[in-house]
Amino acid sequence: MADFVKVASLSDLQKGTCRSVEVKDKTLALFNVDGAIYALDNTCLHQGGPLGEGILAGDVVSCPWHMWEWNVRTGEKCGDASLKLATYPVLVEGTDIKVAV
Repeated sequence: MADFVKVASLSDLQKGTCRSVEVKDKTLALFNVDGAIYALDNTCLHQGGPLGEGILAGDVVSCPWHMWEWNVRTGEKCGDASLKLATYPVLVEGTDIKVAV
């Protein structure tokens, strides 16, 4: 069974927003899509932009550096499914957001 670690509270991640968090020597990006929480690697595969600082529209985040778009549900690059970021399981317990890394 996966070891879930608390990374944030629901109050830290309002609907339609994203943020970066540190967990077990990794930087992840968290996303709140209509109340569903998703976690991806924070680093864009293009030139390393921080996706947790990107622009979230629906379930797509745009990298703040060069606007590469990623589906936060699947980790796939929009328009090129051969490029994919790692996704991580998320568990919400009460107001705690936990991620398994």
